[in-house]
Parts: sequence; structure tokens; C-alpha cells
Amino acid sequence: MKLTANEQAMLEGKYGAGAALAMEIQVAIGESFDAERMVEITRAHVATSNQEADTWFAEKLLLGGAYCKIRPTVNPGFNLKYFQQISEVAEEDAKMMERTHNTYKGLGAVLTYDCTPYLGSNIPHLGEIIAFSESSATPYVNAVWGARSNREASQSALCAAITGVVPEFGLLLDENRKGDILVRVEADMKSDFEYQLLGFTGKKIGIGVPVFVGLPAKISPEALMNLGAQLNTSGAFGMYHIPGITPEAPTPEVAFGGKKPVREVVITNKDLKEILEYFSPASGTIEFALLGCPLLTISQVRDIALVIENKKLKVPMFVLVNSLTKELAKRMGYLDAIREAGGHLVEDTCMDQPPFWHSFKGKVGVTESPKCAFYMNRREMTYIVRDIETCVEAAIKGEVK
Repeated sequence: MKLTANEQAMLEGKYGAGAALAMEIQVAIGESFDAERMVEITRAHVATSNQEADTWFAEKLLLGGAYCKIRPTVNPGFNLKYFQQISEVAEEDAKMMERTHNTYKGLGAVLTYDCTPYLGSNIPHLGEIIAFSESSATPYVNAVWGARSNREASQSALCAAITGVVPEFGLLLDENRKGDILVRVEADMKSDFEYQLLGFTGKKIGIGVPVFVGLPAKISPEALMNLGAQLNTSGAFGMYHIPGITPEAPTPEVAFGGKKPVREVVITNKDLKEILEYFSPASGTIEFALLGCPLLTISQVRDIALVIENKKLKVPMFVLVNSLTKELAKRMGYLDAIREAGGHLVEDTCMDQPPFWHSFKGKVGVTESPKCAFYMNRREMTYIVRDIETCVEAAIKGEVK
């Protein structure tokens, strides 16, 4: 790769061992993808995990004197104090949470603990080169905002934040951002929930950059959030286009760069029904509800509060949000409605934090997110997937029909 004098100096250790290691990793990634040079970034987001390997790596950089040139926002994970009030958290897990918090604080990260920074705390502009990890974030910043980020790992995004640069390849280049799969949506897209199911058809769509046609003219931020999160989970999509919605695709012709698609895929109600059935075990009885993957917005919390008002939950319900959304919910009365029903509105954490959800191992829950169900099934938790309103009603009744 062709490095600038400053990049070469960083690689050689002029700015410390931590920065040198970060640059060494960036160069290795670039060489793996035949990148010719580094390009500067203006934003970063790191999908922290509070797991040993990730935290060890971040600690290694910190001990080497590294500090983030571009201060990244970070993923959820830390609400230890809250969970210690309602359940037992193992001492080693508590220590890991503290280690992760202190390490990223030392590195200069912005401790948002939010997997949806693209909706509030870290919103890029059209064409801005950034480094975002997190499965819901990369599709949103690329497709909805028109920024440019590859599907970074938590480690590579952190290295980008420290060095201030990324190798130029993949979705940073014009030619790789064009669509090549035409996806005709003939399914009835009646609500934000159908976008969860549409996103989980990634296996049928196949590898490439999909261009969705046949969708409604108006699509909510929550629906786009749902679509990207599930696409990246079901098929590793970092980019998609919806003509008339996404900024780089005013028309299908522009989305495809004037070329014909390499293939065409049709998504019907039958496809969405099959996704729903895949995440629906025979038994309708549930033992808990876990909502918020990605973290829910204030509009979604409002919907929950309206359903739950003046009712009591039969099973525990956890609603996951970022700290700003919880504060808004408090001001607007939604927090009281959820608490009075026996529910929990929890900020700064997510379903992908095993220490918090050990007590539900072997049990059946309900969630609005196929992504949540997909990940948590590997931890011996079974989930029924339904829209948010149905999930709340299930938590009230203790069953799903």
C-alpha cells in the first residue's frame, strides 16, 4: 500500500506501540483486499461486546498508549447496576463489564452504549467516509444516509478510530455501491414489522447489493432500521437501495448504474409467512418478553405504553432502549406506564449480553426481532417472533396464539 509520511511514521511506532499496532492491522486489511491507499474517516462506531477477546484487544491498544483520533460511539452492554437490582450477576461478568467500560473510557470513546447511533448521536452526511461496525448500523449509514463504510469488525473500527484512516476498498468505492440484484416485493408491507421479515430473506436474495422495488412510497425510520438489521444478519448485506428513498438511488436505473441486474428475486407473502413460521414453535405459552433489537425508538416505546396502560403483565417484559429514549419516556409518562404494569425499560444494554439473560436459558420468550431470535437460539433460548403490539399482549396473557 502507498502510505503517507504520517501513516508510515505511525506504523513505525512514532506515536506509540498502540497506534502502531492499530496501523499494522489496517495495513494488513488493506493488503488483503488489494487496497492502494488509506483514506481519512470523520466518524466511527465500535460494536463493543464485553467479551474477553474484544476487551483484551482494546486493553492492549490502551496499554500501548493509543487514544482515539476519531472518538467513536459504542454499542450497548454496560447497565450492570440495573441488573444487579433485579437478578444475580456473576462476579467475573461484573468485572468484565467494568474492564470494558474503563478501557473504552481510557481510549477516548463516546460512551453512548447504543446500537442505533445513526438515528441520533452519530449521524453522517452523504458521501462521508466513516468506519461503522454493528449489524444494524452499516446498512443504515450506507443505504439511508449515503455515507460510506465497509462492514467493519469491532476491532477494525477501533483501529480506524485510533489511526483516523481506513484502507480504501469495498463499499468506499463507487463501483461497489451499485445494485446488482433486483428484488421485487409483492408482499403486503402493512407495518414496520413486515420489514423485519423482509430483511430475513437474505438467503433467498443471495450475495450482492439488492435494489428493492414495489415498496410503499413512505417508509419510517424504524422500518428501515428493521430492514437493515435483519439483512445484515441473514445475509451480510452492508448496502441496499430503495429507489426514491435511499439517496444514491432516485430511480432503479441509477441504482443499477445503468446496467442490468445479474438476477431477479420476487418476495411474496408466502416468503414472509415462512420466516414467521421458522421462528414460531408449536407451543403458544411464553415465559418472558424481550423487545429492542435494535434498541427501540421513542415512537416504538409509545406504542408499547398505549397497549400496556392500566394492565398487568403475566410474565417479565424487558424493553431495551438507549439512555436518551429512556429519559424521553420518563418525561412523557411512558416509563411509568410500563413500570406500573410490571415491565422494565432498560437502557444501555442489549440482548447480545449473555450475563444478563442467563436466567432465561431453556425458556420460551417472545420478541419483535428475528435477529434477536436467531442469536439467542444459539444460547438455548427459544423465541416466538411477532410484531410489537402482539408481543406486549402476549406478555399480558402469558401466551401467543
